[in-house]
Amino acid sequence: MIVLEFLIVLAFIFLGARLGSIGIGFAGGAGLLALAIVGVTISADQMPVDVITIIMAVIAAIATMQVAGGMDYLVRIAERILRKNPRHLNFLAPIVTYLMTIMAGTGHTAFSMIPVITEVAKENDMRPSRPLSIAVPASQMAITASPISAAVVAFSAMLEPDGVDYLQLLAIAIPSTFIACMITAAIMMMWDKMRGTSELHTLDIYQERLKAGVIAPPKGANIAALPASARKSVMIFLGGLVTVMVYATMISDKVGLKTNSLGKNLFYEKTTDVITEVNGSKVVETTVALTPIIGRDAAIIAIMLGVAMLIALLCKVNTVHVLTASVFKSGMSAVVCVLGVAWLGTAFVKNNEAWIKDTAGDLLTDHPWTLAIVLFFASALLYSQAATTRALMPTALAIGVAPLAAIAAFPAVSALFVLPTYPTLLAAVEMDDTGSTRIGKFVFDHPFVIPGVINIIIAVALGFLFGGIIL
Repeated sequence: MIVLEFLIVLAFIFLGARLGSIGIGFAGGAGLLALAIVGVTISADQMPVDVITIIMAVIAAIATMQVAGGMDYLVRIAERILRKNPRHLNFLAPIVTYLMTIMAGTGHTAFSMIPVITEVAKENDMRPSRPLSIAVPASQMAITASPISAAVVAFSAMLEPDGVDYLQLLAIAIPSTFIACMITAAIMMMWDKMRGTSELHTLDIYQERLKAGVIAPPKGANIAALPASARKSVMIFLGGLVTVMVYATMISDKVGLKTNSLGKNLFYEKTTDVITEVNGSKVVETTVALTPIIGRDAAIIAIMLGVAMLIALLCKVNTVHVLTASVFKSGMSAVVCVLGVAWLGTAFVKNNEAWIKDTAGDLLTDHPWTLAIVLFFASALLYSQAATTRALMPTALAIGVAPLAAIAAFPAVSALFVLPTYPTLLAAVEMDDTGSTRIGKFVFDHPFVIPGVINIIIAVALGFLFGGIIL
């Protein structure tokens, strides 16, 4: 039966990939109905409610900032950095997309940087495919290191019972993923120099397109005036991000702060009574635990909605326009996708958890690095770091995978670049009119695969290294 269930899951995931965009979520919901028909229990507690509510709140704040001109302000700063240092584009492009994703908690911010990276490369006789092929996976990798990404928040909650808190997870994830991106950039740059494939004018298809007149001339730097509220909206958003980090620090068991700056208690006592029967008489055991007045997940959601409100008020944003912002549309599409696909994956895993423990438990505990392989292929199909984390990490931890191994393998949920159908990957292909960024005849032969795989391998290795030091 498990084979049939697995085939159903794969069939609907591939159907969703064929539909594209929000259709992935539609197919996930239909797959749940198919699983129910063959006897799989589907319940509401399998829904990734925590993940999608965090995504919704963060996207609402980012979209409000975009309407206020904040995204254009960030892109303008990034564009200046890239244009002033074109020789280092292979390093600066992934740094920019990585940092923007870290700050925003979504890889969709890379959309705004792809045309800038392409233009700077063309102006300096560089093949755009190389900086793009590093920058797009870097934006996906940064999700596993963002303080407000749904994947990080969900994974942190899973690790807390094992004594690993939110701050420790970030302390491992941020340096391991960032350094991996930089090492990958260095490797790919040296590889291009050895093969002599760095210069754009040596590319045959570029010369053909140039002669045909289908390549747009470089546009130069964008000097259009920005709204006066642009910088203010970014400062407000950054303030919200800092607030999230500060509050997470204050309620962390490792830090141990119990009061806020006003002297108010951040915790309340939660008592739990467990009734047991000893020698025919009932015994009540009472446990007392300190619980935050507002949990971290709830705090992130509330803070991000509050940030959106402040931007709307102080930057005089017409909130009707937020609903039509490109970030809001792509973000809400992602919510539906995560809802359908994560629910589908979680239902399958939960229904077969005993079988998975029996067959894969020893392998994963004896060879913990194999978890990264599982996460790699799962994320390539599930199209979401949060969905993959929500579907597979609880089972991995339940069958005995050590927290260190799980954290080290965490970057492997970023293998969204494997199939050439992910939105940012497709955008890079479409916006590079030089023809250097192409999808080959065999689906997987596109320029994002090798840098992406190298990036994940290095990040996992560094995760074990930093995790061994921090935990």
